[in-house]
Amino acid sequence: MSVNQRSASAAPAPKGSGLKKIVAASMVGTVVEWYEFFLYATAATLVFGKYFFPPTGNELDGIIQAFLTYAVGFVARPLGGIVFGQIGDRLGRKPTLQLTIVIIGVSTFLMGCLPGFADLGYLAPALLVLLRFIQGFALGGEWGGAVLLVAEQSPNESRGFWSSWPQAAVPVGNLLATLVLFIMSNVLSSAEFLAWGWRVAFWLSAVIVFVGYYIRTHVSESPIFLAAKAQMEKEQAISYGVREVIRKYPKGILQSMGLRFAENIMYYLVVSFSIVYLKTVDKYDTSSLLLALLIAHLVHFLIIPQFGRLVDSWGRKPVYLVGAITGASWPFFAFPMFDTRNPVVIVLAVTIGLCLHGLMYAGQPALMAELFPTRMRYAGVSLGSQVTSIFAGSLAPLLATQWLKDTGSWLPTAIYLLVACAITAVAVLTLKETKGIALEEVDRADAEREGLAVAAAR
Repeated sequence: MSVNQRSASAAPAPKGSGLKKIVAASMVGTVVEWYEFFLYATAATLVFGKYFFPPTGNELDGIIQAFLTYAVGFVARPLGGIVFGQIGDRLGRKPTLQLTIVIIGVSTFLMGCLPGFADLGYLAPALLVLLRFIQGFALGGEWGGAVLLVAEQSPNESRGFWSSWPQAAVPVGNLLATLVLFIMSNVLSSAEFLAWGWRVAFWLSAVIVFVGYYIRTHVSESPIFLAAKAQMEKEQAISYGVREVIRKYPKGILQSMGLRFAENIMYYLVVSFSIVYLKTVDKYDTSSLLLALLIAHLVHFLIIPQFGRLVDSWGRKPVYLVGAITGASWPFFAFPMFDTRNPVVIVLAVTIGLCLHGLMYAGQPALMAELFPTRMRYAGVSLGSQVTSIFAGSLAPLLATQWLKDTGSWLPTAIYLLVACAITAVAVLTLKETKGIALEEVDRADAEREGLAVAAAR
């Protein structure tokens, strides 16, 4: 069956303002939630090592301890992916996304209220870890729902482009977090910023959570999900969720994990470890670091949808493969660029890193959505992406900082990313090209495989 034939059999996608409204709802909530998640990442490198942990005489020790609490959020994400993936496949994408945004908002606001080590001793980092766990747990269910809300309602021929917009919301959230910290670090003294200035960025989450929640109440579920839900209710023998996707689609989960591996590692090396390296090795000042990230995040936001277009025209596999191959080269030229201490060169190095990352990141939602049938898509996408974060993004800045402390060199980190990109490249090569495929065809193949009736989209 040709792509055109497959497309013709699909349920009509929302047109014009309808699809844009869905994209906006997905993006706004994602901006809010990733603002809060990445706010923690930036604060961990600039504040938390000094504020929540006892001094040791080595600045890197505090940063390493802060990154350990940062990693807790990644450990919690797969658990959130399992729980919210089950809820999302059972009840719907919309109510799940409304719940996750509230949980993340409350936990982030409370982080801004925590006393430091000087006031509470080791209870302070313990409470920080608890809130970080809750934050990560909710975020584990956020990503899958946000991208599927768009991917399941996008035209087959442009799913890569439309579903890349929630991905573009991630650098917007990061940009906002960096912007708030940049402003506070410029208008306050270093002592004021460390004492209370960083808290303002966390407290602001309470305001923007209301905005994101409100907008997400005004979107509807996709017809293909409603049809699958009705079918599951009609035929009680139809299974869904985490257990079923692990049993029936283990290859899809492993492929999703392979796709995520290098992308996740590279992102946190660029946006987190770069700050550590520039601040501790090159003694670059905080305001200049945050300004460099602001510019890089803006470019990242603008470039992701353009790469989404490439995913639709060139195909999923070629674009992702280019990202994995070129991403492997980034540290070998980026760290020498950092060592110049030239502001323009540093901004260029960080920006190039995020652009190369975007080649992998833009096509992820479409590619992963096309690996799983609707009845277990939320669980499959969430599980494949979030489990990977435990041994990818959570460890990347921690390992890189430890290697920097032990060797004084960026070379172990460069080799680490090189190996990760090789693993992701292999995962890409195992995929079938799915450009232009109808998600109804994925459901039909699943139904034929299981001997089930095919759900009709309504």
